[in-house]
Amino acid sequence: MKVTVVGAGAVGASCAEYIAIRNFASEVVILDIKEGFAEGKAMDLMQTASLLKFDTKITGVTNDYSRTANSDVCVITSGIPRKPGMTREELIGINAGIVKMVSASVLKHSPNVIFIIVSNPMDTMAYLVHKTTGIAKNRIIGMGGALDSARFKYRLAEALEAPISDIDGMVIGGHSDKGMIPLTRLATRNSVPVTEFLSEERLEKVAADTKVGGATLTGLLGTSAWYAPGAAVSGMVHAIATDAQKMFPVSTLLDGEYDLTDISIGVPVILGKNGIEKIVTINLNDAEKTKMQESATAVKKTNGLLEL
Repeated sequence: MKVTVVGAGAVGASCAEYIAIRNFASEVVILDIKEGFAEGKAMDLMQTASLLKFDTKITGVTNDYSRTANSDVCVITSGIPRKPGMTREELIGINAGIVKMVSASVLKHSPNVIFIIVSNPMDTMAYLVHKTTGIAKNRIIGMGGALDSARFKYRLAEALEAPISDIDGMVIGGHSDKGMIPLTRLATRNSVPVTEFLSEERLEKVAADTKVGGATLTGLLGTSAWYAPGAAVSGMVHAIATDAQKMFPVSTLLDGEYDLTDISIGVPVILGKNGIEKIVTINLNDAEKTKMQESATAVKKTNGLLEL
């Protein structure tokens, strides 16, 4: 499998690193517009190969999309990251133009590619790729829910004082501080509902901390996080490469599912060799349905800022 990562910043480099370390891809190409930057990142990563025992070839290129030809998966991380105090939505003006150009350039050389969108505002950027490329919806995947769910499980484990390997939980809805819907009702510790262990008040705090997980890290780091986003992407790419039929919450274009249409938003799907193999429908309660509709309204408002 050949994977292209567009954007050699912290997030893109982490995506490339974690994909390479898992040793399932034959080649990872990192592309960036800054002269020599991707080449330097690739060289640095390749110098870890003998130490970390992986055989994936990592190549860095400056703005030469012909070097990405015949990619099976393309991860788009390019664009400006969040700074403290910024919302994901504030990035739309610059990032929309970048994502539109990148997706068209990659498709020119890899017509069968599957896109994983990381650039923010992520749901709107995934929707933009749907609208401007016209490719099948199973081949356009927004990363947000996989990352948000990892942050949710971190907060649950913290509250339970339990190992994260015990925890299962999912976040659906928009990838924004207000749009995320941590499904506390369905979260479990080794199949036992976490509601058996945690009070409603504590679960509300877990949900609130999950929603501002990105903003919390941006405030601490001065920019967007990169380790967990990179790990989320590598898990998704691995599921595609190995046809794992693994469930992830991701941003996907809906056509009636969850009573929503013409929107890319986070719901659980099965990932395999064709990208999104199936959208999974969860039986939400009335409160969760209301939150989903509210989240969708906010995403569509942001989508309305696009110049399609």
